[in-house]
Amino acid sequence: MTINAPSTGALAGVRVLDISRILGGPYCGQILGDHGADVLKVEPPQGDDTRTWGPPFRDGVASYYHGLNRNKRIQHLDLGTPEGREVLLALVAEADVLIENFKTGTMERWGIGYETLSKRFPRLVWCRVSGFGADGPLGALPGYDAAVQAMTGIMSINGEADGGPLRVGLPVVDMVTGLNAVIGVLLALNERQRSGRGQFVEAALYDSGLSLLHPHAANWFMDGTEPKRTGNAHPNIYPYDALKTRTDPIFVAVGNDRQFASFCACIGQQALSEDPRYATAGQRSVNRDGLKQQLEAALAGFDGRTLVDTLMAAGVPAAPVLPVDAALTHPHTAHRGMVVELEGGYRGIGSPVKLSRTPATYRHAPLTKGDRFLDE
Repeated sequence: MTINAPSTGALAGVRVLDISRILGGPYCGQILGDHGADVLKVEPPQGDDTRTWGPPFRDGVASYYHGLNRNKRIQHLDLGTPEGREVLLALVAEADVLIENFKTGTMERWGIGYETLSKRFPRLVWCRVSGFGADGPLGALPGYDAAVQAMTGIMSINGEADGGPLRVGLPVVDMVTGLNAVIGVLLALNERQRSGRGQFVEAALYDSGLSLLHPHAANWFMDGTEPKRTGNAHPNIYPYDALKTRTDPIFVAVGNDRQFASFCACIGQQALSEDPRYATAGQRSVNRDGLKQQLEAALAGFDGRTLVDTLMAAGVPAAPVLPVDAALTHPHTAHRGMVVELEGGYRGIGSPVKLSRTPATYRHAPLTKGDRFLDE
């Protein structure tokens, strides 16, 4: 999907000053930009650190940066100098939203912290992405995705049952923090319509990491049993797991007794759905080891891709286990508009949020220059 349309999105007319870097803040800014906000990103003279996070590179800038800075215009300021801060203040005067993720106390030391600027610009929505918040036992400490995965229990429940704790293979905490920042900004903008006042919004990696612990946290709150690693399997329901076939593994996501009966019928194992050990969801979860052995013995006679089609047609959630390139080039990916192409060779993931009247638009490729907000 190639789009260079003018902004007609749900946030058209909203001006966002993105002075953040790395991932959580820039991801928030990109999402707001996709949905119509005019986003001006201010970077230090050397640029955002992620410009160097490669390979691969294009014209000396890493793909990592390109993936987070679409629909923004970029200018460079040295906020450590009075001259840079003066330019920033002129931009803040025109902004509805400011996104930042400086180390706690940095902007206050420069004399441009929230307490100071909120008095001067009372309608400003100030969004801070931080590691742990400003206070408390871990307050003001720097936060990094993998370290927060470790601290919030995510690594402890990720990995094979007989293996060690494992980092999730993408920066899930950073990205969810960016999403939470977007939610906070939208809530604050909505409230501003009633009060006429902006407010301080904070999305912390630590909080976001803890928020991802369902159902493990819910299980622990109820019975106090320490959650264990279960590999690809769901901790509460079964079969909700990757299963071997004669060819490729498939993922089967059976959520109720009816689906299990249909699954068993499709693989010629109707007796399993009537076996007291497996007839109900609770019993299947308790007796999962024996059930997995019997299912994989039956699946050894099936071609995985063909079986997925059969199961889906029968209403049983199932999927092939695809590599990234196959997922990005899948026909349904194109149908959903999930790959965006812009002039200059840019390709990226499209917006997953679809609005019927004010859809996302893709107007600025990464590295588009700008020194002020656009005229409305």
